[in-house]
Amino acid sequence: MKRLLLIATLLATTQAHAAREVYNFNPGWRLHVGDATGAEAPTFDDKAWKPVTLPRAWNEDDAFAKDIVDHSTGIAWYRKRFTLPNDVANRKVFIEFEGARQAAEVFVNGQRVGLHENGVTAFGFDLSAVMKPGDNLIAVRTDNRWDYREQATNQRYQWADRNFNANYGGLPKNLRLHVTDKLYQTLPLFSNLGTTGVYVHAADFDHKAGRATITAEAQVRNENQAAQRFGFDVTLRDAQGKAIATFKAPVQTVAAGATTTVTAKAPVNGLQFWSWGDGALYDVETTLTVNGKPTDKVVTRTGFRQTEFANGMVKLNGRVIQFKGYAQRTSNEWPAIGLSVPAWLSDHSNGQMLASNANLVRWMHTAPWKQDVDSLDRIGLMQAMPAGDSEADVTGRRWEQRMEAMRDAIIYFRNSPSIVMYEAGNRGVSAEHMAEVKAIRDRYDPHGGRAAGSREMLTKALQDVAEWGGEMLYINKSARRPLWATEYSRDEGARKFWDELSPPFHKNGDGPPYKGQPASGYNHNQDSHALENVRRWVDYWRERPGTGTRVSSGGVNIIFSDSNTHHRGAENYRRSGEVDAMRIPKDGFFAHQVMWDGWVDVERPRAHLIGHWNYAAGTVKTVTVISSAARVLLTLNGKPLGAAEASAPFVFSFPGVAFEPGELRAIGLDKDGRKVCEDVRITAGAPAALKLTAQTHPQGLQADGADLALVQVEVVDAQGRRNPIALDTVKFTLDGPAEWRGGIAQGPGNFVLAKELPVEGGVNRVLVRSTTEAGAITLRVEAQGLAPAVVELRSQPVAVSGGLSRRMPADGVPAQSVRGPTPATPSFTVSRVAVPVASATADSGSAASAFDDDESTAWTSEAGKGALQFRLAEPATLSEITLKLGGWRERRYPLRISVDGVEVWRGLTDRSLGYVTLPLKPRRGQNVTIELTGDAQGGAATTNTEVANQKIVDTGAARLGRGVLSIVEAEFYRQP
Repeated sequence: MKRLLLIATLLATTQAHAAREVYNFNPGWRLHVGDATGAEAPTFDDKAWKPVTLPRAWNEDDAFAKDIVDHSTGIAWYRKRFTLPNDVANRKVFIEFEGARQAAEVFVNGQRVGLHENGVTAFGFDLSAVMKPGDNLIAVRTDNRWDYREQATNQRYQWADRNFNANYGGLPKNLRLHVTDKLYQTLPLFSNLGTTGVYVHAADFDHKAGRATITAEAQVRNENQAAQRFGFDVTLRDAQGKAIATFKAPVQTVAAGATTTVTAKAPVNGLQFWSWGDGALYDVETTLTVNGKPTDKVVTRTGFRQTEFANGMVKLNGRVIQFKGYAQRTSNEWPAIGLSVPAWLSDHSNGQMLASNANLVRWMHTAPWKQDVDSLDRIGLMQAMPAGDSEADVTGRRWEQRMEAMRDAIIYFRNSPSIVMYEAGNRGVSAEHMAEVKAIRDRYDPHGGRAAGSREMLTKALQDVAEWGGEMLYINKSARRPLWATEYSRDEGARKFWDELSPPFHKNGDGPPYKGQPASGYNHNQDSHALENVRRWVDYWRERPGTGTRVSSGGVNIIFSDSNTHHRGAENYRRSGEVDAMRIPKDGFFAHQVMWDGWVDVERPRAHLIGHWNYAAGTVKTVTVISSAARVLLTLNGKPLGAAEASAPFVFSFPGVAFEPGELRAIGLDKDGRKVCEDVRITAGAPAALKLTAQTHPQGLQADGADLALVQVEVVDAQGRRNPIALDTVKFTLDGPAEWRGGIAQGPGNFVLAKELPVEGGVNRVLVRSTTEAGAITLRVEAQGLAPAVVELRSQPVAVSGGLSRRMPADGVPAQSVRGPTPATPSFTVSRVAVPVASATADSGSAASAFDDDESTAWTSEAGKGALQFRLAEPATLSEITLKLGGWRERRYPLRISVDGVEVWRGLTDRSLGYVTLPLKPRRGQNVTIELTGDAQGGAATTNTEVANQKIVDTGAARLGRGVLSIVEAEFYRQP
C-alpha cells in the first residue's frame, strides 16, 4: 500500500498540466509619475494612483505636443495586483516584457526581482520563487532620463539620443505572464533569463510544389528534482487551425536541473510561402510529453520563405525583388499616444505602407517592438532590423551594449518571416565588428535566411564580410553583395499645403532657416514634395535589376508617417511622411503607388492626378500626372486637352490648363493607344456638412482600457463629396465610456488633445480610447455653417479575472493577402547588357579604380590630364555609358566620349544621387575614351545639410579641382 502511494505521489509530481497558461498581463495597473518611497511594498497605498491598461507611456501626452528634446523624463512607478491559482507553488512563473523605457526595476511581493536597462529589447524574469497562490503584487520603477547610465558600468546607451529616439517612457509595450510545468520549453528572452526558446526554420524549398523541410528546435529545461524522460511532438497548423503536418523527435532524457535542445524535422507538402503582400502564416505547436501525456505546449506563429543575397540582387522565393519602402522611426508614433497603439491599428498603419506598394521597412537605430514585427508578418512586408546604435561605430562597453541588444533581438524575433536583414550599424562598422555581428547571427539564427550588413559597407574588403550594404542618401551598385540606400529623399511637405494656388496659399520653400540654411531646399507643398520623391526614386529605378551586371537593390524613403523626431522648420515634428501623423495620405503616397507596383519592373500600370480640382475662377495651372503608362490623355468635362509623353520618367505635364468646374480625367494609354489606367478629379461644391467615419478593431472596439477608435471627419458638399480646400474648425463632443485622445493640426501645440481643431484639405482624424467599462459611445462633431455629424460606437466587454486576461492584444486581427503568392514569372525584362572592360589607361591616377566594382575607390586625374581610355573585352555597338562621377550630387562635368576615335557624345553631365546614363550615337568599337573638355561646374549649394554628421553627405567635390575629372565607376552597355 505504501509503495502504491509513493508511485501515485511521484506521478503527481512528474506529470504536469496539459499545457502552459499564457496570460495577457496588460490589465489592471496603476501609474504614478514621480518617485515614491516604499512603492514596492504590498502594503503601500496606491489608491490615488491613475488606473491604466498597458501598453501605456506615462508621458504619452507629449507625443507631437512637444519637441522631442522636451519630452518628459524621470521616474514613474507602475503597480498591479493579480491572483494566481493554488497550484502555482508547484509550477514555474515567468513574466515577459516586450520592452521598457529606459530602465525597469521589478519587484514582486516586496522582493526585488531584477533590473533591465537598455530601453529597447524584450526581457523577462523567473518569478517562481517570489510568487504565491492567491493575491500577488508587482511593482515596476521606471526611469527614462536621457542621460541614464548603466548601473554596473556608469556607461550611457548610445541610442538614448534626443535627435531620433522619441522618449515614450515607462511601460509602453505589452506584457505577458507564463505559467508552466517544471519541465518546460524556455522563453526567447536572453536578458535576465538567459534562454533562447523555440526556433522554427525551413530548408529544401520547392516553390512550384509548395514543399519544404520544416525544422522545430526547442530549448528544454528540467527543474524537477529527478531526471525526466520526455517526447517532443510538432504539429503544423494553417490559418484556419487545420493540422497539415505532424512529426516528432525520439524520446530522450534530460537530467534534473539540466537544459537541452530537442529537434524534430520533416518534409511538408502543400505549403503557401510567405511573400510580399501575402502574410501566409502557420502556427507551429511544439509539445513536450511525459509517458505520452502532454506537459508543456508552445505555439510559435511563423511563416516560411526563401531568400538569396548575391550578384548584387535580392531574391524572395526565387524571384528577384528590388527594395522599395521606407526608413521608419521605430517609435512609429501617433499624437497623444506615442507608440502604444492596439495591434489592429499597427496593422492599419503598416498596411498603409504596403498599400503604397512598399515591400520593405527599415527600422531606424533601435529594434522595433514585437507588435510591429508581428504586424509586418501578418501583412507581408519585409523588414530590416537594427538593435541599437546612433551615428557611428563605437568601442568598449558601448559596443558590448550594442551586441547584447543585437543578440537579444535576434533570439526574440528569429521566427519572424518578415525580418530579412539584420543591421549592424546605422553608419559603417569595422570589418571586425561586422564579423562579430555575423557570428551572433550564425550562433542564434543560422537557418533563417537573414543577411547581416551595415550602411557604408562598400569596399571589396568589407563586402567580403558584410552580406549587404549601401549609403544613406546616395545610389550604390554592385555585382556582388546587394547594395541599397538606407534612407533617401529627406525633404518635407505638410499635408495642409496643396500648392501655391490653393488655400492657405503656402509658397513652396517658405519657412524658417534650419542650421543657417534656407527652407527653400526642403520645405515643399504637397505637389512639389511628391514630384521630388518621384525624381529621387527614378535614380534607383534606372539602375534596377535587368539594367546590367552592376545594379542597385533599391532604397527606402525617409519616412512613411510624419514623426515627432529629427524635425526642422516651423513645426516640432518631421513632415517628410507620405502620410501625416494620423496616416492620412499625401500626394506622395499615391506617387509611390504608381512607381512601386511591381517586384522590379512596374507590373500594373497606374495613374495619379497630382492635387485637386477646386480652384478660383480664372486659375490657370500646370496639371501633373504621375503614371507608369506609355502616354497620358487629359480631358476636362469630356473634352480632350491633349496627350503627352513623359517629360521625365513617370511624370506627365500639361501646362496652361484653365480651371473649369467639373471632371478632370487622366487616361493612361499603352504603346498601342489602349487605355490601361485612369484617375479622376471632380470639383466639389461648397461645404455643406460634416461626415464621420470610424475604424475599429475587426471585432469592434474592445473595452480593455487600451483599444482605440480612429475616427475621420470630412467637410463635404451637398452631394457628400469631400471639399479638398476646406479648412473649417470643427468641435467634438464625446459621451460614454471612452477617453478623448484627439488628433493633430497646424497651430498652437499642434492641437494635441484639443477637442476643437481644424480640418486640413477637408479632412482630419482623431483617436478615442476605450475604458474598461463596456457600453455605448457617442461622438458628435459640429462646425459653424455646416450640418453636424454623429457616430455611434459600442465597446465590447473584455473578460479579466484577477488582473489576468486570456485575450491577447492581437486576437481577432487576421493575416492578410493583398498580392497573393510569389509569382512564378520573371520580375524584370533585361533592358541592356553590360560590356566588360578588359583594361584602362590614363596619363595620371589609378585607371583600374574606375571599373573595379568598389565605390570606395575612384580614378582621379591630375589637372589638365582629364582623359581615360578603356579597352572593352570585345568589340561592341555601345548604346549607353553609365558613370558615377566624383562629387555626383554637386558637380557637372563637360565631357567628350569617343569610340575608336569617333565622337559619340558631348555635353554637360547631370547631377544625380549617384549614377548618370549618357545615350551614345551607335558606333561599333572596342576602345572608348572619356575626356574632360572644360572646368567642372557646381558646388556645395546642392549638398544635403539636414543630417547629424555632415561627413555622411560627402561626395568628394570639395577635394576636386575644377580642372579635374574623377570617375568612381564606369559601365558600358549595348542593347540586348
